[in-house]
Amino acid sequence: MDIIELTRQLGAAIQKEEAYINFHKAKETNEADDELNELINKIQLIHMSYQHEASKEDANEQKLAAYETEFNDLYKKVMENEHMRDYEVARAEIDEMMHYITGILALCIQGEDPATCE
Repeated sequence: MDIIELTRQLGAAIQKEEAYINFHKAKETNEADDELNELINKIQLIHMSYQHEASKEDANEQKLAAYETEFNDLYKKVMENEHMRDYEVARAEIDEMMHYITGILALCIQGEDPATCE
């Protein structure tokens, strides 16, 4: 069996893990949340406006400060959203799993015993 085939099998096994399933459910729920998506779109617009203003030679510091305040207020609302909170928990779990997996692979590359390295 070659390494690519084994990688594909690992990918299939990951997709059966509870952390993966929870992450994708949370992602889908976020995508279906119109209010959350509206807030995220507003944040993106404010971010672009901030960057546009900041790139000017004579950038208006008051405008920049106002953009920062608005951005922070919207970001807080996004992070208070129940679906976003669930997503962040699920993302942290999947990130932890992937960090653990890549850690084992890195140890194997360094010559550690694949059966016992942690």
